[in-house]
Amino acid sequence: MSYFDFNDANEQSSFDLIPKGTLVRVRMTIRPGGFDDASQGWTGGYATRNDNTGSVYLNCEFVVMEGEYARRKMWSLIGLHSPKGPEWANMGRAFVKAILNSARGVHPGDASPQAQNARRIAGFADLDGIEFLGKVDWEKDQNGQDKAVIKQAIQPDHKDYAALMGAARAPVPSTTTPNAYAQATGRAPVTGRPSWAQ
Repeated sequence: MSYFDFNDANEQSSFDLIPKGTLVRVRMTIRPGGFDDASQGWTGGYATRNDNTGSVYLNCEFVVMEGEYARRKMWSLIGLHSPKGPEWANMGRAFVKAILNSARGVHPGDASPQAQNARRIAGFADLDGIEFLGKVDWEKDQNGQDKAVIKQAIQPDHKDYAALMGAARAPVPSTTTPNAYAQATGRAPVTGRPSWAQ
């Protein structure tokens, strides 16, 4: 009789939920649902339609990129349409806008042409694989058990954004006009954190 020896196996990993409110850098991937509606701009098979409710959404997976919870996964839906009204789709649009601001280092109050362009995508493929800073929340799954989800993106106006996203993604002032110091002294503009990030 032969035996399988498990004495040298690794210890079990803990699967405690990531605490509510934890800020984590995540990579979002979309699990394609195969539903397209070109009139809405939903192409490429990314959207999912629930045949029972008629709702349409992006079925998203979020993988933590680094830190204590690296490689942990969470799943959330981003609403595109609900027969009950526009609220779910509006919440989905607001979430995608915040994801783009977070991923591309754009302050939510920035209305410059560059910022507006950064909030545009050609299609859902542009969101597949995007990295941003997310806030962990909990909600109940279909069995009534708590599960960790990402429902909010942390944008550059948050005090911890630059530290957690890394200096390479820190927002830069959108204006190139010299500041008052440079105009008064004729010296190079003083650079640094924009006034809203102080």
